[in-house]
Amino acid sequence: MATHFTLSLSSSKPFKNSTFFTKNPSLHFKKPLSITSFQSPPPAAAAAAVQTFWQWLSDQDVVSAKTPARPGLVPQGLGLVAQRDISRNEVVLEIPKKLWINPDVVAASEIGNVCGGVKPWVSVALFLIREKLKEDSTWRPYLDVLPESTNSTIFWSEEELAELQGTQLLSTTLGVKSYLQREFLKVEEEILIPHKQLFPSPVTLDDFSWAFGILRSRSFSRLRGQNLVLIPLADLVNHSPDITIEDGVYEIKGAGLFSRDLIFSLRSPISLKAGEQISESDPFFGDKLDIAETNGLGELADFDIVLGNPLPPTLLPYLRLVALGGTDSFLLESIFRNTIWGHLELPVSRANEELICRVVRDACKSALSGYHTTIEEDEKLKGEELNPRLEIAVGIRAGEKKVLQQIEGIFKQRQSELDELEYYQERRLKDLGLVGEQGEIIFWESK
Repeated sequence: MATHFTLSLSSSKPFKNSTFFTKNPSLHFKKPLSITSFQSPPPAAAAAAVQTFWQWLSDQDVVSAKTPARPGLVPQGLGLVAQRDISRNEVVLEIPKKLWINPDVVAASEIGNVCGGVKPWVSVALFLIREKLKEDSTWRPYLDVLPESTNSTIFWSEEELAELQGTQLLSTTLGVKSYLQREFLKVEEEILIPHKQLFPSPVTLDDFSWAFGILRSRSFSRLRGQNLVLIPLADLVNHSPDITIEDGVYEIKGAGLFSRDLIFSLRSPISLKAGEQISESDPFFGDKLDIAETNGLGELADFDIVLGNPLPPTLLPYLRLVALGGTDSFLLESIFRNTIWGHLELPVSRANEELICRVVRDACKSALSGYHTTIEEDEKLKGEELNPRLEIAVGIRAGEKKVLQQIEGIFKQRQSELDELEYYQERRLKDLGLVGEQGEIIFWESK
């Protein structure tokens, strides 16, 4: 007996307290939030900057008094707030390509000729920095609403980082800081020093890190023909743990029947009342989807689970991927892109493994409770004279229940073994020669 299951990277509530199996059993996931959060300017200054930004957009014929949402101060800082009741899937805003910031804009700018050989994100970062340093930048109204500082751990002081001693997050943070410093030194040598006349004032590592933070938290990716783009106003959409962005909520489309211009169109993922904030789901969705597709899967992944057989080999890695969050999210960084699937084939962390065990078990129990008969009752019916269709129905539901019981049993057993599993951190320490095969810490002493 085989049962077909579909796993999804989106389209449902978060992992916790969710029912994932239905009559056609299906699992749905949504990513957790990034650890990066930006600090907002004081309310008075922010209000003035927002008003100037709104007027700038109005002058560009992007917004008007009839636009259903506009920038407003929210708990996360600055977000899009509904000005009236908005229906689900209603178009909230449309931003023409002339207001996008992407590598094409950089290429056409005064620094385009010197940025041709650098990474796309580096070129856009340099563009942002240069425009921010220019007093007369045409992008000034947008730049003034961007946050000045961030609470990401890459900006923490040594004293603050000391509080993370012994955590994976500290190791990851130091790795990212080192990566940024290497990239900056390379850019400084190849562009900033030889072409210093192109920049209004000296560019620092802090400037470079700021731009990196802006792009990491605000850029859109995986849009049609756009792998990296900042879209003013649209990037004020904040991330909510309760709302999932499904396919098609935002898209690139033509500006009109006879126009070659493109626009970014955003529709509300849910119905909103006036004054409510427009939100989107986890910002790492694109990263996870890219990883899944690279390994032959996708936003939807199908698995055939056969009674009496082991689980499909790609099921656990996929589950670990969609459940990845918190301090484990460092594995989603680009430096791990070529090796992450190998890491996911083994337990990542106790929290990650415990989460998938709990959710899968709960989903199986919920699915089993949805049948109007038990396996025992179905087995009794098999001994009776049944019409052909009822006989088929009894056989199918009994088989499905057995598979569900099998899955629940597998993850129950796995949950009981969590303390015995070896996780990424332990494996990494062993690779570095800092932990012995029995888990003992190795101290190296100089002689």
